[in-house]
Amino acid sequence: MKNILILLACFVAFSASAQLAQKAHPRLLLLKGEEQALLAQVKKHKEWAGIHSEILGECDKIIVLPPVERIKIGRRLLDKSRECLRRVFMLSYAYRTTQKKKYLNRAEKELLAVAAFEDWNPTHFLDVAEMTMAVAIGYDWLFDQLSHDSRKTIREAIIRKGIEPSLDKKYNAFLNAENNWNQVCNAGISFGALAIAEDEPELSNQMMLRAVSSIWKSLPAYQPDGAYPEGFGYWDYGTSFNVLFVSALEKALGSDFGLSKSPGFLQTGGFVANLVGPTGLAHNWGDSGLREDLNPALFWFAEKTKTPSLLWAQKKLLENHGDEVVRNRILPALLIWGANTDLDAIKPPAKKFWMGQGTSPVALMRTSWTDPAAIFVGVKAGSPSVNHAHMDAGSFVLDAVGERWAMDFGMQNYNSLEAKGVDLWNRSQNSQRWNVFRLNNMAHNTLTFNNQLVNVKGYSKIDAWSDDPAQLAAVTDLSEMYEGQVTAVKRGIAIVDEKYVVIRDEVKTSGTAATMRWNLLTQAEVRILDGKTVELSQNGKKILLVFDTKAKIEIKTWPTDPPHDYDAPNPDTRFIGFETIIPADSEQSFNAYFTTSPAIPAPKPLSKWQLKSK
Repeated sequence: MKNILILLACFVAFSASAQLAQKAHPRLLLLKGEEQALLAQVKKHKEWAGIHSEILGECDKIIVLPPVERIKIGRRLLDKSRECLRRVFMLSYAYRTTQKKKYLNRAEKELLAVAAFEDWNPTHFLDVAEMTMAVAIGYDWLFDQLSHDSRKTIREAIIRKGIEPSLDKKYNAFLNAENNWNQVCNAGISFGALAIAEDEPELSNQMMLRAVSSIWKSLPAYQPDGAYPEGFGYWDYGTSFNVLFVSALEKALGSDFGLSKSPGFLQTGGFVANLVGPTGLAHNWGDSGLREDLNPALFWFAEKTKTPSLLWAQKKLLENHGDEVVRNRILPALLIWGANTDLDAIKPPAKKFWMGQGTSPVALMRTSWTDPAAIFVGVKAGSPSVNHAHMDAGSFVLDAVGERWAMDFGMQNYNSLEAKGVDLWNRSQNSQRWNVFRLNNMAHNTLTFNNQLVNVKGYSKIDAWSDDPAQLAAVTDLSEMYEGQVTAVKRGIAIVDEKYVVIRDEVKTSGTAATMRWNLLTQAEVRILDGKTVELSQNGKKILLVFDTKAKIEIKTWPTDPPHDYDAPNPDTRFIGFETIIPADSEQSFNAYFTTSPAIPAPKPLSKWQLKSK
């Protein structure tokens, strides 16, 4: 019934949208006259002025460049679509805020160039979606200044190379996807549909009705707490385009039809804000990048939820951004969505613990938001079966004394693997995907038994936790991950008294003994001091990794040299940990302390940790 009501509401709204769309361009994201409020913000804050100047400066560089060409990399045209979006969005912004014809003329040249492409590569539909969005923004924002012939050419390209391929079942599997493909593709095609609504009202209505009903399928991914299943990098991709879609609906049609009220969606700003440690590095599990950049969508969430503390780290990036900021293809949206942001009101978040369940549960904890030497730990549960996931359930990253000691490789470039014929997108147990060095459990900060891969269909959540500053903690039952290898595995991770970190593993074997490898990936130099203590050092700083267990362990290092010709190199990294043989039908516990002091407390079983659960 809920979906029927939603569709009825959409039908009424979109039927009226044919008339709504008759209003003057521009109608996408920034309406006519709204430039004044944006420019007032630019004048008020030097940080906004800096971004504005960066965009104008980059546009002056773009002017002398030739338009993008239709050159694919492997099976993708995506880098060209993204570059077109970056150029057109910035050039159109520059024209609207300065009225200088040089920006208008260069944007028109780019639009006509891509409109002349034979197609926008519908076999990889993300390419079509981003190109359609690029051309739609230019068409809408520059509409009154474009010649009649240019409008006709660009409009026809939006229809023939953007919208019409999305009606072909060979290309529109994104309509039923539950991941970033749904979000990006629906957003891109919808921008095109809204841009041409006055000339194609029936087609526009059809596309918008379809998009709203389809994009709902991607929103359960944020339930129940806002944790995004595809991780840090794909949050930026999928969620940013979802916000672009919602923002376009609100501006063009006056409503987002309840999309932003989907459970967990408005909470997801907290997820991505908490994923970044005091080193400025993200908890980059799965196919993700590592470094935080300016994130326009986070400004939308901060404004929508009236939570300026979400922008604590973003404010610092605004103040100290580098030249690379202009590589962000939706950078003008930051100024649009941040137009009402009072930078002086941004204070550090009050809470130092964040947890989200869902298909890729995480717990994120820290001792301070303001101290660059603070301790930060992120631990991930979940399943390898999730889109873009690795075999990393139970893995963690750790920052302390201004350095990252426990790290994650993150993603490897897809084309580098696809070009070598790797079956990268098959997530079955015996898929070649799990032979890729960076993707399996042997390359993560977790456990391996008998050199076996974990169970692809296994799942783990955050079973218990503590947000008490005296012991910030999370516990996950990893038993399903090791089905058929051992009987039970639990891992607990805690920051105790804001001084040290403990990782406790409790393992129960079946009728067969098991060889266990405890693994840590690090860039630190490693020195084994004795049978239980390792010294880690980097950039003149040191920390101790101390193991405490009744089991007999052998501390070891392992190289991170790639074993296959398709694996990426991993310079200046190493594995440190231990191996042990756990007898059949026995229970063993293992404690690993990250500490600056050799004195460690007596360990406690997980059952004695003071935790919450639900």
